Amino acid sequence: NCFQPQTWDFAYGEPFTKDVEDRLVSMLAPEYIDGLTLLGGEPFEPQNQRALLPFVRRVKQTYPDKDIWAFSGFTLEELLTPGSHPNCEATEDLLEMIDVLVDGRFVEEKKDLSLQFRGSSNQRLIDLNKTRAAGKIVPWTDENE
Repeated sequence: NCFQPQTWDFAYGEPFTKDVEDRLVSMLAPEYIDGLTLLGGEPFEPQNQRALLPFVRRVKQTYPDKDIWAFSGFTLEELLTPGSHPNCEATEDLLEMIDVLVDGRFVEEKKDLSLQFRGSSNQRLIDLNKTRAAGKIVPWTDENE
Protein backbone atom coordinates (compact mmCIF):
# COMPACT_ATOMS: atom_id res chain seq x y z
CA ASN A 1 0.00 0.00 0.00
CA CYS A 2 2.75 2.46 -0.85
CA PHE A 3 1.16 5.79 -1.68
CA GLN A 4 3.62 6.31 -4.55
CA PRO A 5 4.56 2.90 -6.01
CA GLN A 6 5.60 4.55 -9.27
CA THR A 7 8.60 6.01 -7.41
CA TRP A 8 10.09 2.54 -7.00
CA ASP A 9 11.19 2.71 -10.64
CA PHE A 10 14.64 4.32 -10.92
CA ALA A 11 13.64 5.58 -14.40
CA TYR A 12 10.50 7.37 -13.12
CA GLY A 13 10.28 11.16 -12.99
CA GLU A 14 12.80 13.64 -14.21
CA PRO A 15 16.56 13.29 -13.87
CA PHE A 16 18.06 14.81 -10.72
CA THR A 17 20.17 17.44 -12.48
CA LYS A 18 21.95 20.56 -11.26
CA ASP A 19 18.97 22.61 -12.49
CA VAL A 20 16.54 20.50 -10.45
CA GLU A 21 18.80 20.79 -7.41
CA ASP A 22 19.06 24.57 -7.84
CA ARG A 23 15.28 24.85 -8.15
CA LEU A 24 14.72 22.80 -4.97
CA VAL A 25 17.27 24.81 -3.00
CA SER A 26 15.62 28.07 -4.06
CA MET A 27 12.18 26.70 -3.13
CA LEU A 28 13.44 26.21 0.43
CA ALA A 29 14.32 29.90 0.82
CA PRO A 30 11.04 31.30 2.22
CA GLU A 31 10.91 31.55 6.02
CA TYR A 32 7.62 29.68 6.15
CA ILE A 33 9.35 26.57 4.75
CA ASP A 34 10.61 24.66 7.81
CA GLY A 35 12.82 22.24 5.95
CA LEU A 36 13.22 19.37 3.54
CA THR A 37 11.72 15.88 3.63
CA LEU A 38 13.30 12.93 1.82
CA LEU A 39 10.90 10.10 1.01
CA GLY A 40 10.09 7.35 -1.43
CA GLY A 41 10.88 5.47 -3.43
CA GLU A 42 13.57 4.84 -0.88
CA PRO A 43 16.12 7.56 -0.06
CA PHE A 44 18.43 5.00 1.56
CA GLU A 45 18.70 2.77 -1.47
CA PRO A 46 22.49 3.05 -1.98
CA GLN A 47 22.14 4.53 -5.48
CA ASN A 48 19.84 7.22 -4.07
CA GLN A 49 22.11 7.96 -1.09
CA ARG A 50 25.03 8.68 -3.39
CA ALA A 51 22.93 11.21 -5.34
CA LEU A 52 21.31 12.74 -2.26
CA LEU A 53 24.45 13.24 -0.16
CA PRO A 54 25.88 16.27 -2.03
CA PHE A 55 22.41 17.79 -2.32
CA VAL A 56 21.63 17.39 1.39
CA ARG A 57 25.07 18.83 2.24
CA ARG A 58 24.23 21.86 0.12
CA VAL A 59 20.84 22.26 1.80
CA LYS A 60 22.42 22.07 5.29
CA GLN A 61 25.11 24.59 4.35
CA THR A 62 22.60 26.97 2.76
CA TYR A 63 19.90 26.62 5.42
CA PRO A 64 21.53 25.40 8.65
CA ASP A 65 18.41 26.17 10.72
CA LYS A 66 15.99 24.19 8.56
CA ASP A 67 15.17 20.62 9.52
CA ILE A 68 15.77 17.65 7.28
CA TRP A 69 13.49 14.66 7.73
CA ALA A 70 13.84 11.30 5.97
CA PHE A 71 11.39 8.43 5.64
CA SER A 72 12.90 4.98 5.12
CA GLY A 73 11.58 1.45 4.96
CA PHE A 74 14.86 0.41 6.55
CA THR A 75 15.36 0.67 10.30
CA LEU A 76 18.15 2.79 11.74
CA GLU A 77 19.84 -0.42 12.86
CA GLU A 78 19.75 -1.78 9.27
CA LEU A 79 21.14 1.48 7.92
CA LEU A 80 24.06 1.39 10.35
CA THR A 81 24.94 -2.30 9.98
CA PRO A 82 28.07 -2.78 7.85
CA GLY A 83 27.39 -5.23 5.05
CA SER A 84 23.62 -4.70 5.08
CA HIS A 85 22.02 -3.77 1.76
CA PRO A 86 21.38 -0.10 2.55
CA ASN A 87 24.72 0.55 4.25
CA CYS A 88 27.20 2.13 1.84
CA GLU A 89 29.95 4.74 1.90
CA ALA A 90 27.36 7.57 1.96
CA THR A 91 25.10 6.29 4.77
CA GLU A 92 26.77 7.70 7.87
CA ASP A 93 27.39 11.12 6.30
CA LEU A 94 23.80 11.31 5.08
CA LEU A 95 22.39 10.29 8.47
CA GLU A 96 24.62 12.90 10.13
CA MET A 97 22.71 15.66 8.31
CA ILE A 98 19.23 14.32 9.01
CA ASP A 99 17.35 15.67 12.00
CA VAL A 100 14.44 13.22 12.12
CA LEU A 101 14.28 9.71 10.69
CA VAL A 102 10.96 7.92 10.27
CA ASP A 103 12.12 4.33 9.97
CA GLY A 104 10.67 0.90 9.31
CA ARG A 105 8.60 -0.70 6.63
CA PHE A 106 4.90 0.05 6.41
CA VAL A 107 3.04 -3.02 7.71
CA GLU A 108 -0.60 -3.24 6.65
CA GLU A 109 -1.56 -5.27 9.76
CA LYS A 110 -0.18 -2.46 11.95
CA LYS A 111 -1.78 0.37 9.99
CA ASP A 112 -2.97 3.14 12.30
CA LEU A 113 -4.26 6.39 10.81
CA SER A 114 -4.12 8.09 14.21
CA LEU A 115 -0.31 8.00 14.26
CA GLN A 116 1.58 11.21 13.62
CA PHE A 117 3.79 11.25 10.51
CA ARG A 118 3.71 7.48 9.92
CA GLY A 119 1.31 4.82 8.75
CA SER A 120 1.93 1.77 10.92
CA SER A 121 2.74 1.30 14.59
CA ASN A 122 6.07 -0.44 13.97
CA GLN A 123 7.50 2.71 12.39
CA ARG A 124 9.48 5.04 14.63
CA LEU A 125 10.04 8.79 14.71
CA ILE A 126 13.69 9.15 15.74
CA ASP A 127 15.28 12.44 16.79
CA LEU A 128 18.69 11.80 15.27
CA ASN A 129 20.34 14.83 16.90
CA LYS A 130 19.36 13.65 20.38
CA THR A 131 20.12 10.05 19.43
CA ARG A 132 23.67 10.99 18.43
CA ALA A 133 24.15 12.95 21.66
CA ALA A 134 22.71 10.20 23.90
CA GLY A 135 24.28 7.24 22.11
CA LYS A 136 20.89 5.51 22.09
CA ILE A 137 17.66 5.93 20.16
CA VAL A 138 15.65 8.95 21.32
CA PRO A 139 12.12 9.23 19.92
CA TRP A 140 11.05 12.50 18.31
CA THR A 141 8.04 14.24 19.83
CA ASP A 142 6.35 17.59 19.23
CA GLU A 143 8.06 18.81 22.40
CA ASN A 144 11.46 18.33 20.72
CA GLU A 145 10.75 21.28 18.45
